[in-house]
Amino acid sequence: MLNPLDNYFEQKDKPVKCCLQYLRLLLMDYSDITEHWKYGMPFYYHKGKMFCYLWIHKKLHQPYIGLVDGHQIEHEDLLQEKRARMKILLINHLEDIPKNKIESILNLAFDLRK
Repeated sequence: MLNPLDNYFEQKDKPVKCCLQYLRLLLMDYSDITEHWKYGMPFYYHKGKMFCYLWIHKKLHQPYIGLVDGHQIEHEDLLQEKRARMKILLINHLEDIPKNKIESILNLAFDLRK
């Protein structure tokens, strides 16, 4: 039987599933990132503190990375919507994943923690 984290990814349909799995691997490539099951979703901690999570936008049906302290980051591709603290980066699962853009935004988020 799969753990809740693996089950979350397995139950998604392609190509959303492939996109989320790619994002998961990208995040787990960072040495200080750990993966947890929190609030019913995959959550990623940086040095023991909540950092980001992966989810699907309810209206747009697109995967996204939710950044916990995103409200402190200025980037044209981050959306605040009705969130107080979080901002999200939508990922179009039907196009090539913008790895460089994702990494540059993650680096901005890492810089907040220094």
